[in-house]
Amino acid sequence: MLIWLAERLAEFDSGFLVFRYITLRTILAVLTALVISFLVGPPMIRRLSRYKIGQTVRDDGPESHLSKSGTPTMGGALILVAVAVSTLLWADLGNRYVWIVLLTTLAFGAVGLWDDYRKLVLKDSRGLAARWKYLWQSVFGLGAAVALYATATLPVETQLHVPFFKDLVFDLGPAFILLTYFVIVGSSNAVNLTDGLDG
Repeated sequence: MLIWLAERLAEFDSGFLVFRYITLRTILAVLTALVISFLVGPPMIRRLSRYKIGQTVRDDGPESHLSKSGTPTMGGALILVAVAVSTLLWADLGNRYVWIVLLTTLAFGAVGLWDDYRKLVLKDSRGLAARWKYLWQSVFGLGAAVALYATATLPVETQLHVPFFKDLVFDLGPAFILLTYFVIVGSSNAVNLTDGLDG
């Protein structure tokens, strides 16, 4: 959004052309997300603690986990807000990759919100059943993979370049969809499994 404004202002002062550089906008996006986290995070944690909106721990788990009961949860909501706002402010919204990644991130966040809703409001310590999580992650992950493949206009967009080997390139063709699906869903589950009990 701000890149569009900077380009309009560059008609009057060429100094605004500096916002065309992706490195500058990346730094500003990171700083924006950081400021949002610092400003919104502490009050959000206090409010969650005050209303006792915290992690319920299963009785059949390790005893060491019981001390984590009540840890404020829904930290993912803060991350999603920070990422979405900074992306909308600093990214080139004319780039289809920005929208595919942002919408996929928000869709996976919605699955997390549904999981937290079951844990916090319905008091179900197991949250959303694994099969439903996997189903929706698969739907959104496959949707993103198909969107990336269907909108590719250059061969390089569906190729796999092996790092450190300049000429080792694989043209994946439709297998690009499968690889992208596994990367998206696998990454999501890896983060979910390591996140655990700390909000």
